[in-house]
Amino acid sequence: MGLASHADLQAKLTPEPAPKTFWSAVKTFFLPTEKIVPAVCIPPGASLLLMDISDELRDEMQVGRVEEVTFTQISAAANSYRDAVRFQNGREVLLQRLKEGQRIRVLALSANTEAEYITATPRVFPR
Repeated sequence: MGLASHADLQAKLTPEPAPKTFWSAVKTFFLPTEKIVPAVCIPPGASLLLMDISDELRDEMQVGRVEEVTFTQISAAANSYRDAVRFQNGREVLLQRLKEGQRIRVLALSANTEAEYITATPRVFPR
């Protein structure tokens, strides 16, 4: 799982116009073109606003519905889940535990800089 921009997800969900000719319909059938949604890269240490936290996760992590979190990596091991967010109470949760479609806003890319507001959404990406 990774983060994707809301604008990119909306573009992917926009329906394609219907093929105009028989041959273009045949071509689309045999060569479907899936819109690819690029992942948003967030550096460790970035400050994020995590919104709409599920009741289950709120109870487990003892946090509110909206929390400011820090993006972190809990391991350097290859081929393992390592991207996580750290709540202000010190608890960490892997991105894979967040619900697809959960809203996240980037507040700052590092402790010293402020980012232009970017809204990202967790998205399952094929391997």
